[in-house]
Amino acid sequence: MGSVIYDKSASLDGFIAGANMRLEAGLGDDGERLHDWAFQDEAGKEMLEGEIARLGAVICGRRTYDMSIQYWDADGPTGSARVPLFVLSHGVPDGVPEGGVYTFVDDLDKALAMARETAGARNVSVMGADVGRQLINAGAIDEISIHVVPVLFGSGTPMFGEGVDQHVTLEFVAVTESPHATHLRYRIARDG
Repeated sequence: MGSVIYDKSASLDGFIAGANMRLEAGLGDDGERLHDWAFQDEAGKEMLEGEIARLGAVICGRRTYDMSIQYWDADGPTGSARVPLFVLSHGVPDGVPEGGVYTFVDDLDKALAMARETAGARNVSVMGADVGRQLINAGAIDEISIHVVPVLFGSGTPMFGEGVDQHVTLEFVAVTESPHATHLRYRIARDG
């Protein structure tokens, strides 16, 4: 079985989207800057391609889906790799792209179980502040991968939504640096 990885780009002050999120700016004001490392840096592009190659499934929340579908279309966030995406949602929205990679699930545990089954030995990536927080609180996240971008937003969407419910100890795995981001990876320390 692969790992469940909460993988996010964040400003140095911990925001995964800038202020004023809206359909015209799904990552808020200046939020696209959070992904410069993946599109403007060759090492970042290679890192992203390597992570996608190890993915078997992705989980996100409905807000992430709603703000991103205009960019993803039928292929989802992994583009031509077409990794299945499980969207935590109380319903199926109108206009879901035909032939898309999307499955809408109304229960967090069910979404996680479906993603793990689909992924098999590959990893499951988790997107979105609230879904990431919920899965950390449920003890379901194995690793946290943060791409810290050299910008301060001052406000926006915090990385862990309303915060985690408990103290979580992390074990350092790796760090990689570039002018566009510092890439940090941690494993969740388990008792025993």
